[in-house]
Amino acid sequence: MRIILQGGTVVDRDGERRADVAVEGESIVEVGTDLAREGDRVIDCAGRYVLPGFVDAHSHVDGLLADNDVQRAQLKQGVTSVIAGQDGVSYAPGDGAYATEYFAAINGPHPSYAGGGVAEYLGAVDGTTRLNAAYVIPAGTVRWEVCGRSTTPATAAERERMAELVAQGMREGAVGLSTGLDYVPGIFADADEIAALTAPVAQAGGVYVSHMRGGYEANSSEGIDEIASIARATGARVHVSHFHAEAHIVLAQLDALEVAGVDATFDAYPYTRGCTLLAMPLLPPELSAQPIDDVVRVISDPAERERLRRDWFPEVDRKASLGPAWPSMITLAHIASPEYAWAHGMTVQDAAVRAGVDAIDLALDVLTASRLQANAVMAVRYDRPVSELAQIFGHPGHMGGSDGIFIGAHPHPRARGTFARYLREYVRETGTWTWPDAVGHLSAGPAERFALGRRGRVVEGWVADLIVVDPQVVADTASYDQPLGEAEGIDDVLVAGVPVLADGELQQATPGRGLRRSSDR
Repeated sequence: MRIILQGGTVVDRDGERRADVAVEGESIVEVGTDLAREGDRVIDCAGRYVLPGFVDAHSHVDGLLADNDVQRAQLKQGVTSVIAGQDGVSYAPGDGAYATEYFAAINGPHPSYAGGGVAEYLGAVDGTTRLNAAYVIPAGTVRWEVCGRSTTPATAAERERMAELVAQGMREGAVGLSTGLDYVPGIFADADEIAALTAPVAQAGGVYVSHMRGGYEANSSEGIDEIASIARATGARVHVSHFHAEAHIVLAQLDALEVAGVDATFDAYPYTRGCTLLAMPLLPPELSAQPIDDVVRVISDPAERERLRRDWFPEVDRKASLGPAWPSMITLAHIASPEYAWAHGMTVQDAAVRAGVDAIDLALDVLTASRLQANAVMAVRYDRPVSELAQIFGHPGHMGGSDGIFIGAHPHPRARGTFARYLREYVRETGTWTWPDAVGHLSAGPAERFALGRRGRVVEGWVADLIVVDPQVVADTASYDQPLGEAEGIDDVLVAGVPVLADGELQQATPGRGLRRSSDR
């Protein structure tokens, strides 16, 4: 049975026009007028826009793709495909144990992946979800598989074994390699090691995706310089993850990459605050690299706490992204221990006052009780208005990425609001983007960059990942105070030609698939 999206305004990267869209099987078969015929299923799109589904270029739903609430939150924003494997830590290759342990407060455990590699991970996506997922090979997981908990540079033999794992993952359909150079074990990898892993990615036509070193913000040049050196050494195309900093810093560093001859894109979300593991900025990386039992033993020991207070926390005060006011800048989003359920949504400073302890003790108490399963929303030292973010989003290399983390009682609103916020704030309200611009930044651009095949356009012969948007209604409702609000204005979504959201209700079909790298466009 054909499906006709009738009477809407079709928006593609090249423009917009009034037209019907005919879908048969998984493909768009015609775009034109008066296409409906007897027996067709008709979706009335009058007064609404028909767009290609959005691609979340930086996603953390790796282990949550089968969760109905997560799928609904994504589809209500218009997201039909995600790029998983971010920040250097995810399940494949290997048995998934490291990601399940270290990223428990970001990705959570995977419901079915029990080992293997990229092929097994992507195979576990096929037919089990309403979303599509591509995969970047996580360099930290690769390092873990070969080097374990080592905090020293990899040997030549270890680099060779890691590069072989990356090459295998690329053969199995990965779209690139990711690093998380503020996380462990990625923080222990030097540029030469990363280049060795990036070389097979470049040879396969993939993308080097980097959560870069140094904490971003005023320190962004450190990470960008390293990215440029890796690109020069390998010839790789690069993509900078969640590039958050003041606009003049972001734009200057992107200019520096261009001058260096680096083919670079980036994602950035429409919020100032970030979100990450609570332990990442507050514990020394050499400690975080140890088994959880050992870390908990250290941070619960009074003498060790005093040593951390004396020797480590002054370093926290000097971090470019936080500074000495960090207790009032960190909001507790997820704490696995019921003992601290009362603290969700509170800053470390306010929770410390309520608990009658100082901020350092409160943070370490939370990490101890939750066995490090805690994440937090991070404010930045210099807030940025919409007008400044608009300068960043206006860059042609920008792509939409939520960095959304769904685990937590009081999560960052970006998980449920990012893509609707782009449309409300940067298309309808400020005119930073036209509607075709939005398709370029959120659909066509990332689909092309990450080699997702014939996705990201509304043209004949392309995959019918389609969303229907009410341009006057679409909006985010999630906020820092009320982060669970659902996006509005997108009520009909097709994935591979199958309705998965109809009149605002989830449908039973699960046509999502693991997207293998494809140059077919």
